[in-house]
Parts: sequence; C-alpha cells; structure tokens
Amino acid sequence: MWTVPNILSSARLVAAPLLIVLAMTDRQYAFAALACVLLIDDWLDGKLAVWLKQQTTFGARLDSAADAALYACILCGLIRLRGSFLWSESPWILGALATYLATTAFGLIKYGRIPAYHTRGAKISWLLTSIAVMTVCLKVEVAAWPLRAAMAAVMVTNLEAIAMTRVLPEWHADVLSLRGALRLAKESGMTRLPDR
Repeated sequence: MWTVPNILSSARLVAAPLLIVLAMTDRQYAFAALACVLLIDDWLDGKLAVWLKQQTTFGARLDSAADAALYACILCGLIRLRGSFLWSESPWILGALATYLATTAFGLIKYGRIPAYHTRGAKISWLLTSIAVMTVCLKVEVAAWPLRAAMAAVMVTNLEAIAMTRVLPEWHADVLSLRGALRLAKESGMTRLPDR
C-alpha cells in the first residue's frame, strides 16, 4: 500500500491546502512555486508507478483524490489571487468543472466510485493546465489563451471519460483511451454500447 507513488500522492493530498494558505496571505510567488512542485509531483507519481511496476487500484484511486484536491486548491487560490481575471474567463472554467462533475457523477452512479482512467488526454490536460496555472499566477499578459486551451483540453478529456464509463461494464483503473475501453468492453463480452 505504501509504495513510492502512493507516498507522493499522499504528500500532494496533504500539501494541497497549503496553496490556499499562501493565497490568503498574498504570497503569489510562494503559491506559484508550491503549485509547480505539486504539479510535478502529480506527473512523477504516475511515471514512477509505471516504471517501478507499482500500479494498484488503491494507487489509482488515491492519485485521483489527490488530483481533485490539488486542482480544487489551485482554483481557490487563484480566485483569491486573480479573481477578476478568472471571472472574465468563467465560461471556460465552468465548462471544465461541469464536465468533471458529470464524469464523476456518472462513475458514481454506474460503478459506485469515481473513475480513475488516467488517459492520454488527461496527461495532455495536465501539461496545458500546468502552463495555464503558471501564466495566470504570474500574471503573464497572454494568460487567457493558455487557460482557454487547458480548459478546452479538460472538457474533451472529461467527455472521453464519460464515453468510457458508458462503454465499460465494470470499473477499471488506468485505461488510456476510449479505444482501450472499447477493447476491454469487447473482451468482457460486451460488443456494443448498452441500450440505457
């Protein structure tokens, strides 16, 4: 249970609320530095899980919980630090949040737990979101474009996850794409989409 990737995910889960503390005390650069470290931690734990062959269902679920906590704390902190800017970009942010909530709700309804697919699209979204967080936090003039690209990628990734949940008859972790979900569904004897 206490593998290297799980320790990294746990550290991210525990450290994420510090972002809110830093934002509330207007420590923008410390916020950016900690966000950068935690975003790298998010990337690193997944890579180590694969490299060290330490992928587990518990680890996938812990990673997803740590990710949710991290991005919620980043959003709360950025609202405190750059609220007026984020308000102007709220349709993009709300679209990403709505599709995430839909993905989560659909997984809970169908499987009784949150999906933890960790798709290729999620990895692209991670990169774009990391860039957007840094540009927004550091008040880079072109911050709207990286943020919009990241939120669009998050929406597409979440829509793919909804399709994957629709196709998969049972919960699976670490499914890389809709194509992989279709293959798993076919292997389990489900050759077409369910009627309901």
